[in-house]
Amino acid sequence: MSKKFEDFDNPRQKALLGMKNSIPTEQWEENLKFLKQLRARIAELPVCKHPAIEVLNNGLLDKFTLTRIHLEYRHAIVQIFTDALLMAQFQTKQLEPKLHSGAKMFPRVLLSLNVLDEFGFRPGTDPDNYYLGNPEYAHYPLYEDLLNDYGLSEKDRREYQPSKIADQVRNFLESSYDSYIKVVALLAVAEEEVILFSPPLREATKAIGVDVEGGGYYHVHGVSTDETSEAADDDHEDDLWFALAQ
Repeated sequence: MSKKFEDFDNPRQKALLGMKNSIPTEQWEENLKFLKQLRARIAELPVCKHPAIEVLNNGLLDKFTLTRIHLEYRHAIVQIFTDALLMAQFQTKQLEPKLHSGAKMFPRVLLSLNVLDEFGFRPGTDPDNYYLGNPEYAHYPLYEDLLNDYGLSEKDRREYQPSKIADQVRNFLESSYDSYIKVVALLAVAEEEVILFSPPLREATKAIGVDVEGGGYYHVHGVSTDETSEAADDDHEDDLWFALAQ
């Protein structure tokens, strides 16, 4: 029987339900239990309580140091984050040999919510009843705008030599692209680091006189409960972990 296009509410909840129903209930619950334990272990890692968080929050770093931090972060994560996200969407195809036909679409929809956010879309429709969005508000261009505010030219960015560890982080994420489980897990961890470090980096950036209020990269990074931003990285992180439960 043909489906009538009547129900478009709560796409996130529908995607989660579709994923849950695609595997036996016992397996879903076991997977969630394992992932909860894994997240608890990650939360105990030294990086999650790094003293740099307090240093950044207190505005103790100078512009030179913060500039280098932002160039390192750009190379390690920002430039390739959506590459990894789109590869995760693509690699959901690895689910179908084990699950029913079409099962890959549920996590693809869930990951799309993260993609839409990354690409500068918002919920709602414009006066022409079309999607709300602007590529200039995509997160990667917003980060480049932030580097403009730091006074960095295109030449500065191209000629910057990243550290060995920044290179290793980038290469490690890129090496995961062939594995759905690996790339999704690494993206989930990356979102956790974004949640931990974006608000302190915003405070540190503000402390050196760069305007971060009401817009820009740091306005869309952090947690959904932060009333000073329009961020949803906690939701995106949860969705990535849920994708691993399928």
